[in-house]
Amino acid sequence: MRLLTLPGVFAPISDSWMLADAIRAENLGTHSRALDICTGSGVLALTAAECGAQTTAVDVSRRALLTVRLNAFRAGLRVRTLRGRTFAPVAGERFDLIVSNPPYVPSPRPDVPHFGACRAWEAGHDGRIVLDALCDGAPAHLRPGGVLLLVHSSLIGFDQTVERLRRASLVNVEIRNRVRGPLGPLMRAQQAAGTIPAHLVEEEVAVIRANAPTTG
Repeated sequence: MRLLTLPGVFAPISDSWMLADAIRAENLGTHSRALDICTGSGVLALTAAECGAQTTAVDVSRRALLTVRLNAFRAGLRVRTLRGRTFAPVAGERFDLIVSNPPYVPSPRPDVPHFGACRAWEAGHDGRIVLDALCDGAPAHLRPGGVLLLVHSSLIGFDQTVERLRRASLVNVEIRNRVRGPLGPLMRAQQAAGTIPAHLVEEEVAVIRANAPTTG
C-alpha cells in the first residue's frame, strides 16, 4: 500500500504495518463495521476497507483526516472520517472491529498535547492516557464477539493493558506478534528528556487482541 502523508501527519512505521497484518487475519466482510481510532495516515482504516469492512476513521487532526480521504480516493476505497478524541465521535455506535495504534510514547508533559505533530505520539508521563481510554471504552462500542486490536511498546506495560482489558469485561485477551528491537527515535528522544530510564536499549512491540463476549 502506497500512502501520501501531508506535512504534520505521522507516517506509518513498523508497528502500524504489524497491526495492518493483524487486521488482514480477521474475518472481515462486506457486512462488518470497522473503527480506526487515532488513524493518522489512515493505513489501518484503509486495510480494513480493503478487507471489505464499512470503515470509520477517527482522529483529532484535521490534516490526518484529509490525508485519509486523499489516500482512500487514490485507492478507490470508501472510509468515513470523523474528528474527535477516542470514542466521542461515534457515541452509540458499535463495531465488529476496533483497531488503534494510539500515541504511547511517555513524555515530560502530564497530559496529551492539544496542538502539533507530537499529538501523534506523546501520551502523558506513563504513555497510557489514550491507551487506557481505549481499553475502558471499547466494550461499549463492540458488537457481541467483536474484536479489539491494539499495538504498543513493552515500555508502557503489556501486562497492564491485558489486565485492564479483562477488568473491562473483554475476553480471550492475548499478546500477539511480539517483535524486539532497539529503541526507536521517538523513544530515544524521550530517554534523553529523562522520561525513559537511561539503561534501556531495546523494547518489544506487540499486538494485543481481545473479544467482546458473545451473547446467548
